[in-house]
Amino acid sequence: MAAIQKIRSYGVVLIVVVGLALFAFIAEELVRAISTTRNIGRQVIGEIYGKSVNYQEFNALYEEYENAVKMGNGGQNLTEAQSIQLHDQVWNDLVSQRIIEHEAKALGIEVSDEEVQYIINTGSSPLLNNTPFVNQQTGLFDANLLKQFLSNYDEVMSGSDYPEAQKESFEQLMKYWQFIEKQVRQQALVGKYQTLLSGCLLSNPVSAQAAFDARNNVSTVLLASVPYTSIKDTDVQPSEAEIKAKYEEMSKQYPDMFNMMQEARDIKYIAVPIEASKADEEALNQELREYAQMLEDGSSTASAVVRESRSSISYNAFPVSKSSLPADVANIVDSLEAGSIYGPYPNASDHTLNLVQLISRTQMPDSVSFRRLQVAGTDDKAKQTVDSIMTVLQAGVPIDSVAKSLNQSAEEQWFTSAMVDGAQLNEENLSYVNTVFNSPAGSIERLDVTGGTLILLITDRRNIIDKYDVAVVKRTIEFSDDTHNDVWNKFSSFLAANTTQADIEASASQNGYTVRETQYLTAGSHYIANISGTTDALRWTFDKAKKGDISELYECGSNNNELLVVMLTDIHKKGMRSIDDANLRSVLEQEVIKDKKAEQLLQQTQGAKSLAEVMKVQGAVQDTVSNITFAAPVFVMQIASSEPALSGAVTAAKKGDFVTGVRGENAVYAFQVTDRRQNPAKLDLQQEQSQQASTYARNLNGLMSTLVRGAKIVDNRYKFYQ
Repeated sequence: MAAIQKIRSYGVVLIVVVGLALFAFIAEELVRAISTTRNIGRQVIGEIYGKSVNYQEFNALYEEYENAVKMGNGGQNLTEAQSIQLHDQVWNDLVSQRIIEHEAKALGIEVSDEEVQYIINTGSSPLLNNTPFVNQQTGLFDANLLKQFLSNYDEVMSGSDYPEAQKESFEQLMKYWQFIEKQVRQQALVGKYQTLLSGCLLSNPVSAQAAFDARNNVSTVLLASVPYTSIKDTDVQPSEAEIKAKYEEMSKQYPDMFNMMQEARDIKYIAVPIEASKADEEALNQELREYAQMLEDGSSTASAVVRESRSSISYNAFPVSKSSLPADVANIVDSLEAGSIYGPYPNASDHTLNLVQLISRTQMPDSVSFRRLQVAGTDDKAKQTVDSIMTVLQAGVPIDSVAKSLNQSAEEQWFTSAMVDGAQLNEENLSYVNTVFNSPAGSIERLDVTGGTLILLITDRRNIIDKYDVAVVKRTIEFSDDTHNDVWNKFSSFLAANTTQADIEASASQNGYTVRETQYLTAGSHYIANISGTTDALRWTFDKAKKGDISELYECGSNNNELLVVMLTDIHKKGMRSIDDANLRSVLEQEVIKDKKAEQLLQQTQGAKSLAEVMKVQGAVQDTVSNITFAAPVFVMQIASSEPALSGAVTAAKKGDFVTGVRGENAVYAFQVTDRRQNPAKLDLQQEQSQQASTYARNLNGLMSTLVRGAKIVDNRYKFYQ
């Protein structure tokens, strides 16, 4: 009892202690949950219909596309520009796919596995013709070739007798096929959706007749135009109430113009290129003169000089064709004697200094065909086999018979200059290439290689051309560290002395800098000012900067050859643009000014009974305009303006009518119809309805922008990619 009583005396303390322990446990879990949520949030690359697209998902999709592209270009890696373009394509395709799937689901449209299989079996999708499963005779997809591959796939991947290279090839091809199959399914879904929409947009006889008449009823008018430019802008100042009214009017008429699909930024920036100085160029010139001396006195081989000089053109011990040489070098080599040296000389097209030595000039075939046998092993037995083969071949025994006895094919092969020009050849490969290109047709050559012997029968030599053994030192004229530091220090000092946007803009030109501007920069942009390596500057612009901020000094460019400072001047939030948006406000003001000018000119021309009276208005011009139809806007040459309203007014008038007070885009018009005729075309009602339906279907492309607005897209790729 005493113990219990003692515990009771500490009841409040125990409650507090236990409560704190529970709170600590809950807080720990809360912190862990918040941390997990933040980590997940950091992986979100974008949103479509409010659903996150994480980095792993997008990257996996990108890799599918990348593998597909590589399959088409022989496995070559993508350049930076190609990679950026592909990232955009993957994102745009993903957005389109999600939108179509969203709409199709609402409409109950789907593509079954059976439908996909039918498309594959019949080869009815053009995508299938881009696969390796194409019949070489027909040039079309062959489902049997696909089935053969699929049946062999499991055997190859699970079999221990198949080499890893073959398994890897099968795996790559399987991934490519799975990508194509997904694209086929998506294409079928898009096709169903478009077919459904197209079926909702049908022509009818009345509409078809109207479209025919709109094209074929042709008018000629005597036209008087009073351009808006005849009134000064300063004479028609818009009021704030008028600007607000125009905002309300135009925001309903042009929702795409007023609705920001994604956030954007207005920036001003200074980009300073770092270029090689005269001293840098002279230092490189001196370096190349030293290499020229080494070549001239023979103190170093051509191969060693090219390697030591860090030339962008490697030395090839096998003579090359002129077409494989840089254009500036190709223009020089024919004028050089063997052993002579040309340069150093500048080449403006690639901003390089160059040194060229022609070692020798020779003539070789551009292409050679040969047949090959091989004997494995280097022991005496293998050598005896080689001797026997050489003996029977030289005695005139057909190589096919010898190949058959060796269980080899000895098929004819072609070797071309393009296959070896610029290739780095080791000693064995160089011997092989020399043997192929320098042996006469009909000769039988023996060539010892690692692990055995090759026997070559040279069958044909074609297109004898000049080949050049040439050493080229080609070096880009680059800026030195001293030059870089000078440009950096000067620009840094300028920024330190000018700490506000106003100061920078006021002082830039005096210090040799130019302030440039980019409006409506979006997060989907890859560069600032088309300068590569500006990812950090882009992230600062969207993630950290506030209006009026100035960025740090960034080093960017392909070789850190640009300095960049960015100033954020305005932020455009996603959604409806504000009337205070400077660019939008300028548009609204111009529209109000146009309205006020039109009103004045309409009043001045109101009541006119003839063109002569309209021509008394200041600034009026007159012209005859022919071939006016309702189907196309009238182009008024003297005003340089297309005027849809004028087309409608002319079509509605009768021959001989005088009409005034037509308000156009850039002028007020009056006209008299002097001629009205109908083209001698004959109406084909069925064809006209078909054409009109096709026009309606093409106009469906504009539907996608409406669907995109409803998809609530967020694009944060700039946080993850260049």
